Amino acid sequence: MTEISSQERDYLPGLGKHYLMPLYDVVHRVAGLHGVHQQMITVAGLRAGHRVLDVGCGTGNLLRSTGKRHRDVELFGVDPDLKMLARAERKIRRAGLRARLDRGYAQELAFPDDSFDRVFSSLMLHHLDTPSKDEMLAEVRRVLRPDGLLVLADAVLHDHSREHLRDNVGDAVAKRIAAAGFTVEPTRRRKLRMFGEVGIEVARVH
Repeated sequence: MTEISSQERDYLPGLGKHYLMPLYDVVHRVAGLHGVHQQMITVAGLRAGHRVLDVGCGTGNLLRSTGKRHRDVELFGVDPDLKMLARAERKIRRAGLRARLDRGYAQELAFPDDSFDRVFSSLMLHHLDTPSKDEMLAEVRRVLRPDGLLVLADAVLHDHSREHLRDNVGDAVAKRIAAAGFTVEPTRRRKLRMFGEVGIEVARVH
């Protein structure tokens, strides 16, 4: 199921360009992001009946991996790219899983307060400008239940040349998440086979 947000926003697609979308899953495999997703699922501590949202779900790799390991959770995904969502829907269906996939934006999640037990976000935060990062984290906190958990992975960047990337250098991501009303565990670092290093943040609503 795909729904259209009432407000169109500009967004940066996966890999930065729409025409690169067919390479998205190739890059995922080559870089070793499957291992990142497996670690995210492990630290999420999922239990039967949990409702799980992936913000910026792309082609559904994290949702599919989650469903394969935990067939007793409810899966939801949001992404602004309809082509990504169409591919995600096919992959999840072929895996024998079910998920609700909506077209939408991280800054305006179309769900009621306290809707989810866990929220994932993988390599999406750095696509947002600084105000949008804060809007996204506020929305995630809103839709998480009081005992909910955010598990967020993003690139650890060392390039200060672009304003919207500066928020991802060092421990700035963890500080930003904490400022949004979360208690953040120490960052877990994981090196990729290509494209550097990823930081995995685990944050509880407080």
